[in-house]
Amino acid sequence: MGLFDKLFKKAKKVYSPLNGECVSITEVNDPTFAEKMLGDGVAIKPTSGEVYAPFDGTVSLVFSTKHALSLTSNDGIELLIHIGLDTVKLDGKHYDTKVKDGDTFKKGDLLMVADLEAIKAEGYDIITPIIVCNTQNFKVVTGVNEGCKVAAGDEVVSIN
Repeated sequence: MGLFDKLFKKAKKVYSPLNGECVSITEVNDPTFAEKMLGDGVAIKPTSGEVYAPFDGTVSLVFSTKHALSLTSNDGIELLIHIGLDTVKLDGKHYDTKVKDGDTFKKGDLLMVADLEAIKAEGYDIITPIIVCNTQNFKVVTGVNEGCKVAAGDEVVSIN
Protein backbone atom coordinates (compact mmCIF):
# COMPACT_ATOMS: atom_id res chain seq x y z
CA MET A 1 0.00 0.00 0.00
CA GLY A 2 1.42 3.33 -1.06
CA LEU A 3 1.57 6.49 1.05
CA PHE A 4 -1.45 7.94 -0.77
CA ASP A 5 -3.50 4.81 0.02
CA LYS A 6 -2.48 4.94 3.68
CA LEU A 7 -3.37 8.62 4.00
CA PHE A 8 -6.59 8.44 1.98
CA LYS A 9 -7.83 4.96 2.62
CA LYS A 10 -10.79 4.26 0.38
CA ALA A 11 -14.05 3.64 2.24
CA LYS A 12 -15.60 0.19 2.03
CA LYS A 13 -19.16 0.19 0.75
CA VAL A 14 -22.30 -1.89 1.17
CA TYR A 15 -24.82 -1.59 -1.62
CA SER A 16 -28.55 -2.09 -1.22
CA PRO A 17 -29.60 -5.70 -1.67
CA LEU A 18 -33.20 -4.60 -2.30
CA ASN A 19 -35.33 -2.01 -4.04
CA GLY A 20 -37.19 0.19 -1.59
CA GLU A 21 -36.70 3.01 0.90
CA CYS A 22 -33.54 3.23 2.98
CA VAL A 23 -34.16 4.26 6.60
CA SER A 24 -32.12 4.60 9.76
CA ILE A 25 -31.63 1.36 11.67
CA THR A 26 -33.08 3.17 14.70
CA GLU A 27 -36.49 3.19 12.93
CA VAL A 28 -36.76 -0.61 13.09
CA ASN A 29 -39.49 -1.71 15.50
CA ASP A 30 -37.25 -4.26 17.23
CA PRO A 31 -34.76 -3.23 19.93
CA THR A 32 -32.22 -5.85 18.86
CA PHE A 33 -31.75 -3.93 15.61
CA ALA A 34 -32.77 -0.38 16.63
CA GLU A 35 -30.37 -0.34 19.58
CA LYS A 36 -27.58 -1.76 17.39
CA MET A 37 -27.06 -4.85 19.58
CA LEU A 38 -25.91 -6.86 16.54
CA GLY A 39 -24.04 -3.98 14.89
CA ASP A 40 -24.69 -0.82 12.93
CA GLY A 41 -26.29 -0.39 9.53
CA VAL A 42 -29.52 0.65 7.87
CA ALA A 43 -32.87 -0.89 7.06
CA ILE A 44 -34.72 -1.15 3.79
CA LYS A 45 -38.49 -0.98 3.44
CA PRO A 46 -38.56 -3.23 0.38
CA THR A 47 -40.83 -2.80 -2.63
CA SER A 48 -39.84 -6.11 -4.22
CA GLY A 49 -38.63 -9.41 -2.80
CA GLU A 50 -35.52 -10.02 -4.87
CA VAL A 51 -32.42 -9.90 -2.66
CA TYR A 52 -29.18 -9.17 -4.52
CA ALA A 53 -25.55 -9.38 -3.40
CA PRO A 54 -24.50 -6.06 -1.79
CA PHE A 55 -20.80 -6.61 -2.62
CA ASP A 56 -18.44 -9.36 -3.84
CA GLY A 57 -18.03 -12.07 -1.23
CA THR A 58 -18.99 -15.41 0.28
CA VAL A 59 -22.15 -16.76 1.89
CA SER A 60 -21.23 -17.40 5.53
CA LEU A 61 -24.65 -18.78 6.49
CA VAL A 62 -28.09 -19.28 5.04
CA PHE A 63 -30.30 -19.55 8.11
CA SER A 64 -32.25 -22.82 8.16
CA THR A 65 -35.43 -20.75 8.34
CA LYS A 66 -34.30 -18.86 5.19
CA HIS A 67 -35.37 -15.48 6.61
CA ALA A 68 -31.79 -14.20 6.86
CA LEU A 69 -28.40 -14.42 5.20
CA SER A 70 -24.97 -13.86 6.70
CA LEU A 71 -22.40 -12.69 4.15
CA THR A 72 -18.72 -11.82 4.24
CA SER A 73 -17.27 -9.37 1.72
CA ASN A 74 -13.90 -9.92 0.09
CA ASP A 75 -12.62 -6.95 2.13
CA GLY A 76 -13.82 -8.22 5.53
CA ILE A 77 -17.32 -6.84 6.09
CA GLU A 78 -19.55 -9.31 7.95
CA LEU A 79 -23.14 -8.50 6.97
CA LEU A 80 -26.53 -9.75 8.09
CA ILE A 81 -29.54 -9.32 5.80
CA HIS A 82 -32.64 -10.06 7.89
CA ILE A 83 -35.82 -10.07 5.76
CA GLY A 84 -38.66 -8.93 8.01
CA LEU A 85 -39.18 -8.91 11.77
CA ASP A 86 -39.91 -12.11 13.71
CA THR A 87 -40.01 -13.92 10.36
CA VAL A 88 -37.99 -16.77 11.83
CA LYS A 89 -41.45 -18.02 12.89
CA LEU A 90 -42.34 -18.64 9.23
CA ASP A 91 -39.82 -21.52 9.22
CA GLY A 92 -38.76 -20.87 5.62
CA LYS A 93 -42.23 -20.40 4.18
CA HIS A 94 -42.30 -17.67 1.49
CA TYR A 95 -38.49 -17.64 1.01
CA ASP A 96 -36.60 -19.13 -1.96
CA THR A 97 -32.84 -19.09 -1.44
CA LYS A 98 -30.62 -19.20 -4.52
CA VAL A 99 -27.34 -19.76 -2.62
CA LYS A 100 -25.96 -22.06 0.05
CA ASP A 101 -23.29 -21.79 2.74
CA GLY A 102 -19.83 -21.28 1.24
CA ASP A 103 -21.00 -20.03 -2.17
CA THR A 104 -19.09 -17.10 -3.62
CA PHE A 105 -20.92 -14.31 -5.40
CA LYS A 106 -20.43 -11.02 -7.22
CA LYS A 107 -22.20 -7.75 -6.42
CA GLY A 108 -25.64 -7.86 -8.00
CA ASP A 109 -26.05 -11.66 -8.08
CA LEU A 110 -29.51 -12.87 -7.02
CA LEU A 111 -29.26 -14.45 -3.55
CA MET A 112 -32.88 -14.95 -2.56
CA VAL A 113 -36.48 -14.19 -3.45
CA ALA A 114 -38.99 -13.45 -0.68
CA ASP A 115 -42.74 -13.32 -1.31
CA LEU A 116 -43.29 -10.02 0.47
CA GLU A 117 -47.06 -9.96 -0.07
CA ALA A 118 -47.46 -13.42 1.49
CA ILE A 119 -45.20 -12.44 4.42
CA LYS A 120 -47.27 -9.28 5.01
CA ALA A 121 -50.51 -11.27 4.69
CA GLU A 122 -49.31 -13.45 7.57
CA GLY A 123 -48.98 -10.31 9.71
CA TYR A 124 -45.22 -9.71 9.58
CA ASP A 125 -43.38 -6.41 9.10
CA ILE A 126 -41.18 -6.76 5.99
CA ILE A 127 -38.65 -4.05 6.93
CA THR A 128 -35.21 -5.52 6.29
CA PRO A 129 -32.26 -4.66 8.56
CA ILE A 130 -28.87 -4.60 6.81
CA ILE A 131 -26.38 -4.96 9.68
CA VAL A 132 -22.57 -4.77 9.73
CA CYS A 133 -22.03 -7.38 12.45
CA ASN A 134 -18.32 -6.64 12.89
CA THR A 135 -18.84 -2.89 13.36
CA GLN A 136 -16.20 -2.93 16.10
CA ASN A 137 -13.52 -3.68 13.47
CA PHE A 138 -14.04 -0.30 11.79
CA LYS A 139 -13.72 3.34 12.86
CA VAL A 140 -17.01 4.52 11.37
CA VAL A 141 -20.06 2.77 9.91
CA THR A 142 -22.36 5.34 8.30
CA GLY A 143 -25.77 4.92 6.72
CA VAL A 144 -26.02 6.56 3.31
CA ASN A 145 -29.21 7.56 1.45
CA GLU A 146 -31.38 7.26 4.58
CA GLY A 147 -34.85 8.62 3.87
CA CYS A 148 -34.41 8.03 0.14
CA LYS A 149 -35.73 5.52 -2.34
CA VAL A 150 -32.95 3.15 -3.37
CA ALA A 151 -32.54 0.56 -6.07
CA ALA A 152 -30.63 -2.65 -5.53
CA GLY A 153 -27.00 -1.68 -6.12
CA ASP A 154 -27.22 1.85 -4.69
CA GLU A 155 -24.79 2.61 -1.85
CA VAL A 156 -26.43 2.36 1.61
CA VAL A 157 -23.49 1.99 4.03
CA SER A 158 -20.02 3.55 4.00
CA ILE A 159 -17.33 2.05 6.23
CA ASN A 160 -14.00 3.57 7.27
